[in-house]
Parts: sequence; C-alpha cells; structure tokens
Amino acid sequence: MIRSSSRVPAPFRLLMPMAAAVALAGVSAPALAQSMSEPAGHHNMVAPPHLSLAAYGEVKVAPDMATINFGVMTEAATAEEAMRQNAQYMERVMAALRRAGIAERDIQTSGLNLSAQYDYQQDQPPRLRGYQATNRVTVTVRDLSRVGTTADAVVSAGVNQIDGISFGLTDRTAAEDQARRLAVRDLQRKASLYAEALGVQLGGIRGLSEGTSMSAPPPMPYARSMAMESADASTSVSPGQLTVRVDISGVYDLSR
Repeated sequence: MIRSSSRVPAPFRLLMPMAAAVALAGVSAPALAQSMSEPAGHHNMVAPPHLSLAAYGEVKVAPDMATINFGVMTEAATAEEAMRQNAQYMERVMAALRRAGIAERDIQTSGLNLSAQYDYQQDQPPRLRGYQATNRVTVTVRDLSRVGTTADAVVSAGVNQIDGISFGLTDRTAAEDQARRLAVRDLQRKASLYAEALGVQLGGIRGLSEGTSMSAPPPMPYARSMAMESADASTSVSPGQLTVRVDISGVYDLSR
C-alpha cells in the first residue's frame, strides 16, 4: 500500500490559518465564490462614496388631555376593615368623578394593595399594628378646563394621595408629521451643504430611519391651599406646551 502525504514546514503551517482569516474577514460567501471563479488579476469593486447624516424636527403643541393619578389609603386593625373602609371611600370618589363629567372609559384602576403594618422597636420582635389598603386610580380628563375641579372633587370625596397631573395628546399624528417634514428639510440642507463643501455631486438617498419622542414638563404636584378649602375657587392648572420631536438619519450617495 502506498501512502502519500504533503508536509508543510512549520512556519507555513502557522501562517496559513492567519492568512486565511485575514483574507476572508469582511467577505461574504457569494463574494468569495465570485472571486474564486474570476480570473487572476481582477480587482474587487470599491463601494461608492456615501454621506451619513442625522437631523431632527421639533414642534411645540398645546396638550388636549390630562392624566391624574391618585389613590385612597386606609388603615384599620383588621384586613377586612381596611378593605371595607377603602371601598366606601372609593364609592364616593367614583360618584364625584361621574358628577365631574368623567366617562367610565376614562377611569382605570391602576393598583390595589393590602399590606400588614408593623411597629419596630430595638431588641424587640415586630408588633403587628394593623393593615393598610390602597386603591390607585388613573383618570383621563379630556376637557382641560375641568382638571383643577376634578382634582378638588376627588380629594373632597376621600382621595388622600395624588401623584400629580400630567398632560398629553389624544392623537400625535399631525404633530409628528410636521416634525418629520422639518427633520427631512434639515437633513436635505445638511447633505447639500456637505456636498458643496466637498466639491462632489449629491446623489439619491440610500436609506432613512427615524425615531419619535414627546416630552412635557414634569407632572404638576397637587396642592390645595387652606384658602381654597373655604372658598369656591378651584385648583389652578396650567397645561403649558408639549414638545414633539422626530429624529432621522439618512445615507446619501456621492459622485465626482
């Protein structure tokens, strides 16, 4: 039986894998197959020059809705009593919301919690003090002129926790589209400027991506003064403006 073997000197055995890795890095399988079938001396095509840019469009818009997050917290010696008292308060709160003109679809329970409460003293085991029940609700107010009176109404009905009042838009489409137009206009302006400064021709756009966001002032804390408790005045609320922003990035072809 005849055995044949090809022996490669040690230095070449070490270099061959590294050379293969360098040669194949960044080359896809189709490109590799094509290069193997092409005659020797053929040079790979260089990707055309391109320009990558980012821009944004931003618009200010008045909100048309508000969200109030509030809760009713009750404490009692037993869990049953804590929940019973909480339910009584919540019935009054729901009735106050209906009188304020809030639709059922705009009232959502966002949390219901019951927890044991303990007193802690040094070198003593915890002592059960009672139970705490909390019912949290999120309310959408679509008439901004009723935001202050709605907050006052639920507080008068038994709400003892208000996280704050935030504002938003029922439909952001129009504002986002306006921001998109501003963003594209800014992107085109930048692309033309760069092409002129580089002395090249600006080609067509190769790709475009976007991201949207909306920012508003932080939630307004609720504070009802003692003067308001004894007068007919309601809590003053200022909606301010929202900022709708669209960020885009694009890739343009360039030519000499």
